[in-house]
Amino acid sequence: MKVTIVGAGAVGASCAEYVAIKNFASEVVLLDIKEGVAEGKAMDLMQTATLNSFDTKITGSTNDYSKTAGSDVAVITSGIPRKPGMTREELIGINAGIVKEVSSKLIEQSPDVTLIVVSNPMDTMTYLVHKTTNLPKNRIIGMGGALDSARFKYRLSEALECPPSDVDGMVIGGHSDTGMVPLTRLATRNSVPVTAFLSEDRLNQVAEDTKVGGATLTKLLGTSAWYAPGAAVSGLVQAIACDQKKMFPCSALLEGEYGLNDLCIGVPAILGKGGLEKIVEIDLDEAEKNKMKESAEGVKKTNGLLEF
Repeated sequence: MKVTIVGAGAVGASCAEYVAIKNFASEVVLLDIKEGVAEGKAMDLMQTATLNSFDTKITGSTNDYSKTAGSDVAVITSGIPRKPGMTREELIGINAGIVKEVSSKLIEQSPDVTLIVVSNPMDTMTYLVHKTTNLPKNRIIGMGGALDSARFKYRLSEALECPPSDVDGMVIGGHSDTGMVPLTRLATRNSVPVTAFLSEDRLNQVAEDTKVGGATLTKLLGTSAWYAPGAAVSGLVQAIACDQKKMFPCSALLEGEYGLNDLCIGVPAILGKGGLEKIVEIDLDEAEKNKMKESAEGVKKTNGLLEF
């Protein structure tokens, strides 16, 4: 199992570390356009191998895509990150060109690759890859919902004053501060609905804190977060590499599911060796359907800024 991560910045390097520590990949290739950065981070990570008990080989390369040949899964994190006060949508002008070039070069070296898109605005970048490559739709996945859901569960555990492992919940919709749809109605603590523990006002606060989770961290850090995004990506990579059939909310190309067409947006999906193997349609109430529709309209508006 060979995994390539394009973009050796904080998110890419964090993802490489988590993939290596989970010890399911034979090789991880880190690639970056900046001279020496990918090689340096790969070497630094390899020097943790005996300390963290993994055998995954991590190599780095400065923009040499031949090193990525034969990749089973490739992650695209390249592009500029958010700065305080920026929306994900503001990144589209620069990142669209980068993602289009990177995806083309990856597919040239690895025609059977499954691509995971992380670069923002993520739903639109995932849509761009669908429109500009010949990969089947099950092999193009956007990573947003897995991260948003992790942030949702963190906020729920905080409100419940319980261990995070007690909590289950999911965020669907667009990967944006206004587009996320945290499913508070369906969230549980050890199978008990969280509505049994938390008031409607407190749950609304949890949902709002979740939606601005990335912006909150950007304000604190001065740039985008990396630990949770890297961990979320590694979870998707492992589900595909190990054929786990795990369900994650992912940005998928919809063709009628949830009453939506011709856009990529976060929905529950089963991931395995076939990539995105199945979109799971869950019953939403009217309020959730309306929020999903509003989110889709926002994503389509951003998609309209693309130049193919």
